[in-house]
Amino acid sequence: MKEIKDIVAPIDLEGHSQKLIEYAAYMAEELNAKISFIHVVEPYPAIGEMDLGTETIKELTNMRFKHAEKYLADLATKYTNSTTEILKGEIVEEIIHFARKIDSGLIIIGTHGAKGIENFLLGSVAERVVKNAHCPTLVLNPFKL
Repeated sequence: MKEIKDIVAPIDLEGHSQKLIEYAAYMAEELNAKISFIHVVEPYPAIGEMDLGTETIKELTNMRFKHAEKYLADLATKYTNSTTEILKGEIVEEIIHFARKIDSGLIIIGTHGAKGIENFLLGSVAERVVKNAHCPTLVLNPFKL
């Protein structure tokens, strides 16, 4: 069994993220592992051939990126055994790529507990990460912690 030296904890910056952050930090401390808190900014797609609003879409993406920078900077200050990274791209692909790049031994990811048609139509980021990760993945429902 591979020793867990690095943990990846993708966070979405929603209010419930704090519970996931605290749990992931606890696990890192217990395992004497480094933890990487990551956030993926998925750029808004262009709307067909319409250029109308393109600058606004870029501004919104930049605002989301700046919000993530502040949030993650605060995490890095609070959790000294952590690193933080903001990635741009498709969420699942970026999480998987980052975890492979650092040869993570564990991914800790939250789920919103989507059920029924919502999960069927939208798919689950956590589920797709579990299916494609190279390492064990711990899925937490932050509403039940």
